[in-house]
Amino acid sequence: MSYTPIELDKVRNFRYGMRAISLIEKKFKKPVSKIDMDSLTMEETATIIWAGLQHEDSNLTPDKVMDLIDEHSNLLTVMKAMNEAFQGAFGVGEIEEGKNE
Repeated sequence: MSYTPIELDKVRNFRYGMRAISLIEKKFKKPVSKIDMDSLTMEETATIIWAGLQHEDSNLTPDKVMDLIDEHSNLLTVMKAMNEAFQGAFGVGEIEEGKNE
C-alpha cells in the first residue's frame, strides 16, 4: 500500500486501505462506489480526507481536518493529493500503466 504525502501542519500521508474505505462507508451509510464525488459538501469532503489521514493520527477528526486545511494549505492542493491516493487504492494508476505496455 502506498502513501501520498500532503503538507499541512506537518507532512501527513494519505492512505486509503480497507479500513479507511470502511470508515467512509460507515459515515456515508452506503458503499463508496455509490458516493457521488462531484457533489460533496465540505463536511463530506473533510470526512473523506480524514479517513485517509486517520491511520497516522487517531485524534484527528473531520473538523480538525478542515482547520488544518484552512490554516496550512488550500482545498485544491489537498483534494489533488487525496484524489491521487484514493485512485491508487483501487489500482487506477496501475491499470493505466498496464495499457501502455
